[in-house]
Amino acid sequence: MSVLTISILVGISIVAIIFFTSKLKLNAFIALFLVSLFLAFTTLPANTIISTIKEGFGSTMASIGFLIILGAIIGITLDKTGGTLSIAQYILSKTGENRSAPALGITGFVTGLPIFCDSGFIILSGLAKSFSSKTKQAMPFMATVLACSLYSVHCLMPPHPGALAASGIIKVNIGYLIIIGAIFAIPGALAAYFWSKWMTKGSNYQPAKEIEVEEQITENHLPPAFFSFLPIVVPLLLITMRSLFSLIDKGGQSVIAKIFFIAGEPIIALSIGVILAMFLIKDKSIASMNDIFSEAVEKAGPILIITAAGGMFGMVIKSTGIGEALGGLLAGTSIGLVVPFLIAVVMKTAQGSSTVAIITTASFVAPMLSMLGLGSEWGRLLVMLSMGAGSMIVSHANDSYFWVVSRFSDIDPGITLKVYSSSTLVMGLVVFSCVWITSLIVL
Repeated sequence: MSVLTISILVGISIVAIIFFTSKLKLNAFIALFLVSLFLAFTTLPANTIISTIKEGFGSTMASIGFLIILGAIIGITLDKTGGTLSIAQYILSKTGENRSAPALGITGFVTGLPIFCDSGFIILSGLAKSFSSKTKQAMPFMATVLACSLYSVHCLMPPHPGALAASGIIKVNIGYLIIIGAIFAIPGALAAYFWSKWMTKGSNYQPAKEIEVEEQITENHLPPAFFSFLPIVVPLLLITMRSLFSLIDKGGQSVIAKIFFIAGEPIIALSIGVILAMFLIKDKSIASMNDIFSEAVEKAGPILIITAAGGMFGMVIKSTGIGEALGGLLAGTSIGLVVPFLIAVVMKTAQGSSTVAIITTASFVAPMLSMLGLGSEWGRLLVMLSMGAGSMIVSHANDSYFWVVSRFSDIDPGITLKVYSSSTLVMGLVVFSCVWITSLIVL
């Protein structure tokens, strides 16, 4: 089957998902399953259709399933005990309600430096809802500010796996990449902030619903902010320390490194967060805790299924080979930094994973760097940032992070596509523009 035919089928599939979920209001899992089955049936060999669908669903569930469940337990506990309200009140007392969105963006940006955007959004989504509820700002705006601030650093710099692996392929100095990547992520996050603010201005988008807390909890009986922060901050610190030690002591040979390698594993770190969250519950009976656990599992269930279905769709697209084929065509051109950028854009949009996009692109362009005039240290660094910018474009229905943002924020997929996905497009273009301008100065 030709590249053009597969491209058309992939395009039809993406449009079909958007139509089913936004216009027909069909259940997102059913829409993703039917479209994945259609695309697999029309593009893959018969003996690989079912195995590809199962692999995509199962691998996504394995990678973030525990994180979603544990994150949901922390979130529900903070909501029910008033912990989220306590955190929101504390931050708003320091920034003022008019600056709640920038405060959330800064929180997401700093949080995203060491941890995956999925984990960070799951942990902080309750905070975005609380801010939206208290300040009456549109929830799609607040969710996008948080999602994009996390996403900007996730795509551009180590210790995130895509940038870390690609830096090894391209042979880029990791220390320089961390510093410069963080600097270039700032205009990207700011662009997404202003774009999403403009997209939701004067619209009918609603703020999040009022946070439900137990009846006996009033404004004067909220848990202390310090203890409310612990279930969020401690897991983030543990994951951060693990990332730092992985750069310093890759083998984890020292005793301290071993401790943080274990405690900083996201599943273990979030489990510790769950334990700390339990201390916020005044009635520590098994029945009381079970009520929270049951509600968290019920909330996590649909999110797990839909997110895994998004991974299933992404795996089918990846198995068609369309990303590699189009990337190979682009790799045959000679237009400098545009090459790694466009290849990453195609890879990201086609198969959904920013990590896969940037690693695959690095493999394509590594042998071409000298020919493209990008073999110097600065040239390689800017190639990395170009690939990172491309891997932001566009987060949509085949990206599991898209569904995490949509479901944890209780936002319709059509609205998520309009506000969040368009923001990732703007963010990637702005970052690449900054990279291009820099290249005119340093190359």
